[in-house]
Amino acid sequence: MHERESQPSHGSTDAGQPLDQPHPDEVAASMRGGFQPTSPFPHTYEMPSPRSDGRREVTTGPVPGDPAIGRWQHRLEDGRVQCDLCPRGCKLRDGQRGFCFVRSNHNGVIMLDTYGRSSGFALDPVEKKPLNHWHPGTAILSFGTAGCNSGCRFCQNWDISRSRIWDTYAVDAQPDDIVYAVKGCGASSVAFTYNDSIVFAEYAIDTAHACRDHGIGTVAVTAGYMSACARPEFYRYMDAANIDLKGFTEDFYWHDTGTHLADVLATIDYAVNGTDTWVELTTLLIPGHNDDDRTLHAECAWLREHCGRDVPLHFSAFHPDYRMRDVPPTPKERLLHARRIALQEGLRYVYTGNVSDRDGGTTYCPSCGARLIERDWYDITGYRLTADGTCPDCGAIVPGVWDEHPGTFGGMHVPVDIRRYTGR
Repeated sequence: MHERESQPSHGSTDAGQPLDQPHPDEVAASMRGGFQPTSPFPHTYEMPSPRSDGRREVTTGPVPGDPAIGRWQHRLEDGRVQCDLCPRGCKLRDGQRGFCFVRSNHNGVIMLDTYGRSSGFALDPVEKKPLNHWHPGTAILSFGTAGCNSGCRFCQNWDISRSRIWDTYAVDAQPDDIVYAVKGCGASSVAFTYNDSIVFAEYAIDTAHACRDHGIGTVAVTAGYMSACARPEFYRYMDAANIDLKGFTEDFYWHDTGTHLADVLATIDYAVNGTDTWVELTTLLIPGHNDDDRTLHAECAWLREHCGRDVPLHFSAFHPDYRMRDVPPTPKERLLHARRIALQEGLRYVYTGNVSDRDGGTTYCPSCGARLIERDWYDITGYRLTADGTCPDCGAIVPGVWDEHPGTFGGMHVPVDIRRYTGR
């Protein structure tokens, strides 16, 4: 591990960015000095509603009107408004943006500026999210927006998550438009992905609600950096989720992502044990940063004790990007080694990603060891699991959400022009 600076003291700061100035690329590093409000928040969460004079004030109760109004916020005594969506608790004056860049204070109300504005749509295999125990082989309509509430130096989608020009290339797509697109392009579900789905939570929730009315599944891909008050509504409408567990030390989380491990673990615990959402986890292994044996053993032991042995865990290979271009790619053997550690710790379903590894892509029976789902990258090459998710050899149950037959979408990535389905 490389030498790091000492941990800054806790305490929140005014983190707003003026609306008329660009958000600097160095924001993650510059905000590491004390940008650490506590979580979960103990106060009552207040919601904005229209006033008769046309201005908005913060009151309790449901929010009529504009769906882009942030659902988790409250006003402070000094006139600022605090965003309560994530543990950062950005305190914004009028005209300031939060750390994520896509939430800002408009006349005393925090708004989600990317509501209904996507960075693009594509059909992907559901295994790419990655989800190996949820409707295998099926196509999923994937989209994101812009912005992120993490500051990962190794971000693999930094051109989207750190984008500051989202409004110049965004595609207009309301929740009902996405429903029509799913039906029209042959997908069976929707993934909120590419950037973190948490930062566009209201948009994702409304889309998931519309999808559920039409029998369309929804998947959240997220880093899990979310406040306790926002988790219930978010996960209520998510059928499945892949949550990044980026490492297992606070030092790594704070210095390399600008977030806190404890908040992510709380989200994972809640999603796995407190909801009906199907959850799988992913750890991107970064050489010399989060891949030492002691850390891997600790991570897997925590998952076994707090989430059980059946939550699938994916170890994914890092490639140099964004601000970690000086770090080498993850050797395949390191992924295989991490998988062996996880299996030694008692986890039953451990996969490898971003490398060619048929064993690491195969779903095995936890009882007799039979190969039940064999994969070559994202292609399913063998499928013996029964429709009710049992092993045909010994009858052991494999947890997940299964179909009578797997999908045949394979490893394609197909861009989708949503305007074909909305008439715009």
